[in-house]
Parts: sequence; C-alpha cells; structure tokens
Amino acid sequence: MSAPGRQRYCIVGGGISGLAAAYRLRVAAGPDVSITLLDPADRLGGVLRTERLGGQPLDVGAEAFVARRPEVPALLNELGLAGKQIATTGARPLIYSEGRLHQLPKDTVNGIPSRPSALTGLVDDATVRWMLEEPRRPFSWRPGADPSVADLVGDRFGEQVVVRSVDPLLAGVYSGSAATIGIRAAAPTVAAALDGGAQCLTQAVVAALPPPQPGSVFGAIDGGYQVLIDELVRRSGLEWAQVAVRGLRRAARGWELLDDEGGRWGADAVVLAVPAPRLPAVIADLAPRSAAAARRIPVASAAVVALALPGGTPLPEQSGVLVAGRGKLHTKAVTLSSRKWGRRGSSELVRLSYGRFGDDLARSTGDDELLMWAGQDLETLFGISVEPVDARVARWIDAMPQYGPGHAELVSEVRAGLPEGVVVAGAYLDGIGVPACLASAARAVAALVVA
Repeated sequence: MSAPGRQRYCIVGGGISGLAAAYRLRVAAGPDVSITLLDPADRLGGVLRTERLGGQPLDVGAEAFVARRPEVPALLNELGLAGKQIATTGARPLIYSEGRLHQLPKDTVNGIPSRPSALTGLVDDATVRWMLEEPRRPFSWRPGADPSVADLVGDRFGEQVVVRSVDPLLAGVYSGSAATIGIRAAAPTVAAALDGGAQCLTQAVVAALPPPQPGSVFGAIDGGYQVLIDELVRRSGLEWAQVAVRGLRRAARGWELLDDEGGRWGADAVVLAVPAPRLPAVIADLAPRSAAAARRIPVASAAVVALALPGGTPLPEQSGVLVAGRGKLHTKAVTLSSRKWGRRGSSELVRLSYGRFGDDLARSTGDDELLMWAGQDLETLFGISVEPVDARVARWIDAMPQYGPGHAELVSEVRAGLPEGVVVAGAYLDGIGVPACLASAARAVAALVVA
C-alpha cells in the first residue's frame, strides 16, 4: 500500500499505451509517486508480442512502426535504445489480385493513386479512362466532411481501385476495408487538401503525397518489441496487479477501482488504457456519456500464423503480399519477414494474417485449420509446399478499432464525458499503430499532471 499522502496513480491496461503512460508518469511525477498497473493477462504488452521462432525473435502482433513519425525513435533514444532501431531492406510488397501477383503501385496515399498509370495492369482499361477523366467531372466537397474511403474513392476512381488498390492496404493495417474507414483516418493529408480547396480527388492526392525522404519508411526493434516493453516496465517502476478492473467510482480521496477478485484500489488519478469494448464496463456508472460513445466504436479481430521455413525456401525478394478481395486465399496479408528485415538466422520467417472486420474467423477457427490454410496460401501464392520447422498462432480478439466516418466526434465524446482525474489512452483514439499509442499516452499523462 502507498504511504499516507503519497500520490497514487492507477493504470488499467498493460498494452503499449498503458506501459508508455506508466513511464511518462514516472518521468513527470518523479520517484516518490506510486504507479500501479492492473491487467489480468499473463504477460504485459497487449498486441505487442515477441516469440522465438526457429531460434529467432519475431513479433507476432504489431511488427513495425512508421519511422518518419517522431514518437518511437524519440522514445528509443530517450531509453538508450536508439541503436536497437532497424530499417527495412528496401524490398517492396506485392498485391495479389484476380489470381495474379502485381507490384504494389507507387505514388499512392494508402493505396489511393495520384495518377492512373500507377495502376496499369492492376485495374482494367475502362477504370484507367475513368480515372483520367476524374479532374473534368463535377466535384463538390464540404470542408470537414468524413465519407468512407469506399464512397469517395469508388465514386471518383471506380470500384476496382477500391477493391484492388485501397482495400488490400487497409485490410493489412486495420483488419477492415475502405467501407469501414473514414477518409480522415485513412488519408488525413488527402482530406486536408480537399478542405484546402483541391478541385478534385486527383489534385488532392497529388498534393498529399509526402516529399521524397531518405531512409526507410518503416522501422522495427532488433530483438522485437519485447525489448521496448521490458525497458518501459523497468524505467516506470510500476507495480503490476494481475487482476481485471470491473468498475471505477469516486472515493473520499480520489478514486476507487474494484477488481474481479473483490479487491479495491485507491488512486488519486487514473489512466484507462483498455480497448474500446472494455471501457464501458469500467465507466458505465461514472461516465455514461463516454461509455455510450465507446460502445459505438466497432472493432475487428485478427489472427497471425508465424512460420519458420527451412533455409533456402524459394521465396520472392519482396517484403510480402497484400491480398485484394476474397478469392481462394484465406489470408489477407503475408509478411516475408526475413526478406523485409533481413535474415538473422538459418530459417526463413514468414507471417500470415487472417481475419477482417465483420467475420468471426480469428475467434472461431482452430489452430490446426489456420496452419493448414497457411500452407495452402503459400502454395497458391509462391508455388511452394514445405513443412515449417517451427510455428506459432497468435490471436488478437476485438483489438483492431475501425475508424469509421465521424470517428473523431466519437473520440471527442469519450474524452469530454470523463471527470477530471480520469483519462484514456489507446489505439482507438487518435490512430492505430505504436506511434499513435505513444502519443495518446503522452496526452493522457499531460492532462493528469497539469490537472
């Protein structure tokens, strides 16, 4: 228990958002405060999970971060881990569409093309002509609008562009589709260009293309995300209680959290770093407005099959494959990890992802069936049929938020309905990916420390 008068912080949720919040609290509030993290899992990290496969570390959850965002490189540097950041080899992914492998189009924003020629061969000639004519067709845009990507891109560029170029990328990132993601989440720079007066979608995408920059777009951590998790736990000095929180209420001093074993935890301030589906159960009585908004954020589930294939397995010199549509393949994306990050052992490491928004595949399909599908999918894609030397299956249930049209308003509702001294952090708020989670944690802690 904390000493009398000692400032007490409780963090609910042990994913990267909760761990980053614990570290930021320690830095901001100093060594004398108590930080208790409550999470019933058997390990910390949430959807960040590093396994040893074929003798090599491999991330079987999130496996990369956008290196051109500042949050992860800055945190690694702050923790003395800058030397652990690695870059991709430069290998590019392929798209599998209509039974064929295609090069991933260049000069796109999340698959939204800036020029029709980039999609030649991926879409038919009629679609290319429709795209060429787009700047001359009438177009209206209301500043602040947030249509689904499918509605905007489908109308201006055609359905084939949505299915064959945009959906494969959004499925890989969000386990969703262009129909479940709003343009402001999927391509905020495109939305900003339209708000700024772009006369058509083509003009907006051209304006939104990032300028050429040296270095890799994506980064990872040598040794896996476990390296970062361990250091955040060590630096934060947190106390981990392996219990689930079922409620939060006011107390004579601050707040009281009730766990599923009948325990009570006092706190002067609380960070709720749980996924959107878990938030309402904790705050329903305390903040019904926030709970109602959180219930309206849809989520998807996903499964990852990680394989160590024998060294020398003939895989293409590409970083992976994104899958368009729902043909005879079960997978939505394949990462050729040894090609993407460079081989670090004798085996070829491969990840196959399964599950999209609206299906129950990740929850209901057994490990043996997923492993069988992985073998079939590799044979369909690359013509190889080999027995893996090692394998893992990981599942992420209700872990992938869908940033639908109007998502920002829902997030504002969640935050606005919370009482002072209670804040939220997590992937469902300001964007998916580790950099966005770190940013949400920093924002949450800043609000508490200022308060």
